[in-house]
Amino acid sequence: MSKKKAASRRPTRTNRIPRKKPAAPPTPTWLECVRAAEAKKANSIRVLDLRPVTTFADYFVLCNGANQRQIQAIADEVTRVMKLRGEMPISVEGYENAEWILADYGDLLVHIFSEKARLFYDLDRLWRDATAVEFTGG
Repeated sequence: MSKKKAASRRPTRTNRIPRKKPAAPPTPTWLECVRAAEAKKANSIRVLDLRPVTTFADYFVLCNGANQRQIQAIADEVTRVMKLRGEMPISVEGYENAEWILADYGDLLVHIFSEKARLFYDLDRLWRDATAVEFTGG
């Protein structure tokens, strides 16, 4: 076989098989909730990893809003984002009063407080043995 024929069999840029990029790891559920809360301007967002201290849940997402409407808007956005992931809450408590909304997603609990309720219930202190999860603002 001549060199000319062998060279013509080499793949060219147009007939190369494109390489697939490795898939990005899925975004953790708690981080999706954090981003949803950030989108509605939630304050003092904190994530606690409960796995070392309890078995009833893996993570808490804690945040607060400035008023009833904002607290409900944060809860609505978290619900919308989780629904896009195919996850619906097992239960939602406190939506009507909007002092403290608790959305239960099984292994993840999302707590959305008024500033007053967050100081009063002080879950940050109550669960101080849990590990705080670091994340960067979006």
